[in-house]
Amino acid sequence: MKLAGRRPVALTVAVLLAVGAAVWALWPSPPPMRGLDLRIPVVDGPAGDQRVTLDASFFPPAGGGKAPAILLAHGFGGSKRSMRDQAVLLAQEGYAVLTWSARGFGASTGQIALNSPDYEVKDVQQLIDWLARRPEVLLDAAGDPRLGVAGGSYGGAISLMSAAYDPRIDAIVPQITWYDLADALFPDATGAGPEQGVFKRMWAGLFFSSAIDSPQSGGLGGLAGATGGTGAGAAGADGGGSGQPAGPGDGTPPAGTANPAAQAQDVQCGRFLPAICEMYQQVAKTGRATPEAVQMLRRSSPVSMPGKIRVPTLLIQGKRDSLFPLGQADANARAIAATGAPVQVAWFDGGHDGGDGEVDWVTGSTLDWFGRWLKKDGAPPGDVFTVTRDGGRDPGTRRPVLVHAGTGAYPGLAGTTQAAITISGPDQQVAGPPGGSPAAISTVPGVGSLLNGLGGAGLAIDMPGQSAAFESGPLAAPLAVTGSPTVRVRVHGTGEVTLFAKLYDVGGQRPALPQGLVAPVRVTATEQGTTAAITLPAIDYRFDAGHRLRLVLSTTDMGFASPAEPSVHRVGLASQTITVPTDAALTAAGPGLAWWTWAMPLAALAVATALLLIGRARRPDEPDPELAGVPLQITGLTKRYRNGELAVDDLSFRVEQGQVLGLLGPNGAGKTTTMRMLMGLIRPDAGEIRIFGHRVTPGAPVLSRLGSFVEGPGFLPHLSGRENLDLYWRVTGRPGDDAHMEEALEIAGLGAALDRAVRTYSQGMRQRLAIAQAMLGLPDLLVLDEPTNGLDPPQIAEMRGVLIRYAAQGRTVIVSSHMLAEVEQTCDHVVMMHRGRLVTAGPVSDLLGTAVSSNGSKGRLEDVFLDLIGDSR
Repeated sequence: MKLAGRRPVALTVAVLLAVGAAVWALWPSPPPMRGLDLRIPVVDGPAGDQRVTLDASFFPPAGGGKAPAILLAHGFGGSKRSMRDQAVLLAQEGYAVLTWSARGFGASTGQIALNSPDYEVKDVQQLIDWLARRPEVLLDAAGDPRLGVAGGSYGGAISLMSAAYDPRIDAIVPQITWYDLADALFPDATGAGPEQGVFKRMWAGLFFSSAIDSPQSGGLGGLAGATGGTGAGAAGADGGGSGQPAGPGDGTPPAGTANPAAQAQDVQCGRFLPAICEMYQQVAKTGRATPEAVQMLRRSSPVSMPGKIRVPTLLIQGKRDSLFPLGQADANARAIAATGAPVQVAWFDGGHDGGDGEVDWVTGSTLDWFGRWLKKDGAPPGDVFTVTRDGGRDPGTRRPVLVHAGTGAYPGLAGTTQAAITISGPDQQVAGPPGGSPAAISTVPGVGSLLNGLGGAGLAIDMPGQSAAFESGPLAAPLAVTGSPTVRVRVHGTGEVTLFAKLYDVGGQRPALPQGLVAPVRVTATEQGTTAAITLPAIDYRFDAGHRLRLVLSTTDMGFASPAEPSVHRVGLASQTITVPTDAALTAAGPGLAWWTWAMPLAALAVATALLLIGRARRPDEPDPELAGVPLQITGLTKRYRNGELAVDDLSFRVEQGQVLGLLGPNGAGKTTTMRMLMGLIRPDAGEIRIFGHRVTPGAPVLSRLGSFVEGPGFLPHLSGRENLDLYWRVTGRPGDDAHMEEALEIAGLGAALDRAVRTYSQGMRQRLAIAQAMLGLPDLLVLDEPTNGLDPPQIAEMRGVLIRYAAQGRTVIVSSHMLAEVEQTCDHVVMMHRGRLVTAGPVSDLLGTAVSSNGSKGRLEDVFLDLIGDSR
């Protein structure tokens, strides 16, 4: 009768589920967003007599009606195609979006003029005219669309330049771009200006070469991604003509670009204006900026238009960027804020040298900014200054987590406070090699991300004899640097010398160069000594307690031009203090809860409700009193993969108190799956596991008597080893005295390394810390998965003794391994598995007593295992 009563309820639930699935499957999905491809004619040039056709795409707002417009500009080497995904996203958010290939790129005609006011800026103004005539675009006045502009690198610069020249632009979001292009390509850490700066030879050459590439390719694809592919990047240009729909062959090169008579010029200058080509060739030969070059580059830079950019601006700059470092965004922020316009600054984990990129966060920030200033949705302005920082690893996915620290006031590169760190070291001779080769390495343009380590610390190489080093003592407390450190040095000798200043973090496995950044400086030395005040690159970086700061001055760097003549100079400290900026107001919220932390309770509630409706009752977990003293008994354990293949097949064995049992088998034998079921992480399809008589289920109280280490160590990298263990134990909610912390630390044998950040640990050190974590609380049953991975032979021998002594105290140890020889020396009992099934089980001595190797000598476990597998085949 009871069973019959449940059927209507179950049937109702099944029908509801079926109806829901049908509705979900048949619910109409939104049609794909399609853009209108156009050819928009514009007129530009100093005299207004050059006719150019821009290849563009227009995306109307998804909701229809009139909407604010956004111009999206691509990075150097890209085209409108680079921005399609961002354009579609913005259109789906209710904006009218126009993206285009700038003159000289993609299928647009004309030549590259580096965002000149005479060329690209005029193009943008005509694109704004075109948008003002579209029926989908919301107007503030006749001919004046409600308009935002966004873009990365080359596209970011055109958003700034256009805002300076056209008052119809209402808000901009420039990303990873420049304030002074001359200063970016000829930096000087003393502030003397690009005339005395050091040429960024590799970056300049890389970008120049990308425009010499064939027009069909649209430039160097890697640069297009690096400079224009983050977030909802954009920029603008367009013109006075009425756009005509583009015909087939969207990527066809513009007519005339393949003229055989012009091949020599194309090879030498590509699609650059001849004046720019001539300027580059001159500075590339000498490695020095000419007055004409500085004037040309600055004319395409916001520095040339003080007080003219007066629109709400969100500046997003990359922490990993040796081309346009954080100082460029700082200069833009100060210049725009001086006009009274709202400005926010964000330093994110990206840039021209790689990093995470934070596409979702950058896109979200861009949408919030345009929502505030274009849609007038009244959203709060948020933090004026935001910095991305390392938030450890997600406990579920084990992937790095980024958090955002913010404050209501922009501190600039000097910080809100400064800390004076004493450094010392004698005067040292440094040699400048002839031709600047071999050169030191900080960041290699184009591939710099390959040398970046965790937390933005790059791998740098200094050449012997070419560098001088000065170092602080160990830090008594962590030091968070946000901004540009400064230091004063003194150079002795004759003639000019180029130096590259770097600030290393020393204390981990190897010295780390934060964000791979270096500050070049050109000094005219004298025998009495010339003092130079050096401003190091802006960083946001945490130096851990016990670490040291190391200032290195090198005579070469691979990314920059170096003098051809050899030289020798003596370098020392003019002051034994390095001043570092800090900002205590920067606070980061935690990484937040993973989606499953709130989704799982909801799912559990739904499951509980379903069980209640169907009338099922949970089976009580009744302990077996006869097994109360048995650490582990597994009976008929079975687990299938999703494809139906058996991972564990009818496995049964028993472990007694005081044993060190080895769970053996090759990779894929089912060992780790068995251990995960043993820990209650996954449910078996059949069979059961009992620990001290209690059936194992997820969250079963008896699991508190088990300590485990399965599938590799996982720790928060910014915390020390001791802090990680303490945090782990506090999460269990058990009293601190029950942890037996000192005994576990003695087992780890990490010494002073316990107080270092875990990100500095070797694999072996992480392994030992994980085993110590498993032993916290001295559990009655200890389960370790491949515990000797990453350990050297002496450490393996030490671990062997630890496990044997642990079991000798009346506890039980289970060790999973595929290294049969090691288990033979550690374990007194073994369980051998192959393809999910039990091969054999028993005392090691009994199995070895029956084994004979192929040459007739005393056998090994390996011989036993191979014989048994052969029999099972």
